[in-house]
Amino acid sequence: MAGENGKSHEYDYDLVVIGGGSGGLSASKEAAKLVAKVACLDFVTPSPVGTKWGLGGTCVNVGCIPKKLMHQAAILGEQMSDAQEFGWSIDGQPAISWEKMVDGIQNHVGSLNWGYRVALRDNQVKYINARGVFTDPHTIVATKANGKSETITAEKFIIAVGGRPSYLGVPGDKECCITSDDIFSMPKAPGKTLVVGASYIALECAGFLTNLGFETTVVARSIFLRGFDQEIAEMIGEYMERHGTRILRKCVPVKFEKLESGKIAATIKNNDFGVETVEEFDTVLLAVGRTAITFDIGLDKAGVEFNQKNGKIAAVNEQTNVPHIYAIGDVLENRQELTPVAIEAGKLLARRLYAGATTQTDYDLVPTTVFTPLEYACNGMSEELATETYGADNLEVYITYFKPLEWSTNHHERNGVAHREDSVCYCKLICNLQDNERVVGFHYLGPNAGEIMQGYALAMKLGATKADFDRVIGIHPTCAENFTTIDITKRSGKDARATGC
Repeated sequence: MAGENGKSHEYDYDLVVIGGGSGGLSASKEAAKLVAKVACLDFVTPSPVGTKWGLGGTCVNVGCIPKKLMHQAAILGEQMSDAQEFGWSIDGQPAISWEKMVDGIQNHVGSLNWGYRVALRDNQVKYINARGVFTDPHTIVATKANGKSETITAEKFIIAVGGRPSYLGVPGDKECCITSDDIFSMPKAPGKTLVVGASYIALECAGFLTNLGFETTVVARSIFLRGFDQEIAEMIGEYMERHGTRILRKCVPVKFEKLESGKIAATIKNNDFGVETVEEFDTVLLAVGRTAITFDIGLDKAGVEFNQKNGKIAAVNEQTNVPHIYAIGDVLENRQELTPVAIEAGKLLARRLYAGATTQTDYDLVPTTVFTPLEYACNGMSEELATETYGADNLEVYITYFKPLEWSTNHHERNGVAHREDSVCYCKLICNLQDNERVVGFHYLGPNAGEIMQGYALAMKLGATKADFDRVIGIHPTCAENFTTIDITKRSGKDARATGC
């Protein structure tokens, strides 16, 4: 029975949020601010090798935050070489202390974990460190690590449990391999590492491991960065190969075995020739996709339909097929697995539920960045998707290659490859000729990609056309200014490589 402010007197809580990641925390705090009685459950099942973490979800603990910091550590190593070319004197050969780096990163993550707990408390959200499982559409059983359980009822639920890394399902994978759940808190350096996968997580991890000085091999079954622009995905792979990452294409591991030496013997099969080879590694990192962790939270008892293959939940405006149960973040089918998306969805959903708001989350034109050694930011369509959607004849694709000014003094080579190459950075604007050359795809490959993308994402939200880009006067000398002067099309066949400032 609903009472004042729409609250029910039949349940323990107005809202129970299952999951304490970015989306769950956002929804919990916003709903509580709007005077709902809210509980937020969060529970981390240790990874197969025993890694666990605190409140905050994937991004804070085993995703964006530690990944970006390790990426930054690798960039600083590269910049030491640049510094010497600019005249700085650096004594000796720079070397990374893995232990010190990990300790600093984990201290920061720990401070974030504590901050989230304080924020829940300050917003009068009941934090329950327990695993929630539905027993009926309005009831869950919350079980703590010590096995103690309590039954909790709520008028509404938000499922925000996120996902965890997938495994290959081959002999020895869980016994011998780690995932992104483990790499950022490893107590000792990974040594010679095999990275399995061609996802952004695989390439990001392989990139920073190589640049931190570890011998790194990537095994890629098929294309790089599936779903991203494939021209740029190939450019990233080729750049990484030239700069020290060994890549085995069209190969898959079929078995892992722990040796008495502590090393891991990986049996790798070449799909083209069927040949199997065995190689030893100190660490094997699996980055072969993620699965929503919805299989064992009692969705069947709640009546919530979900994809039996990947655990994803189909929802309309975050509402599942059960009217009072919602889902946000990485558990949603066909939505971006991005922290800011989950935060926005959680906040707006809470406002619709408890403040009478009507604004829906806009999942269109969401920018993102891949933090590979050469960073890649994009928004809108890949060239493949734009061609499929509009037809090649209805597109104008503007491109330019460039070299950042900051790289201009560094010409030394390693293994025959220039440390800072000419014309490896790249800009691409994909424009719809049938709509006044509206920009439908924006792609940037180069330094500070996320920072450059953010402002241009606003322009695309406002419907920017190529003429709008042309009218902007760039800031010189910067990488971002290339988008204000880009004028060579793929159709023209002209050379798009830089000729000067």
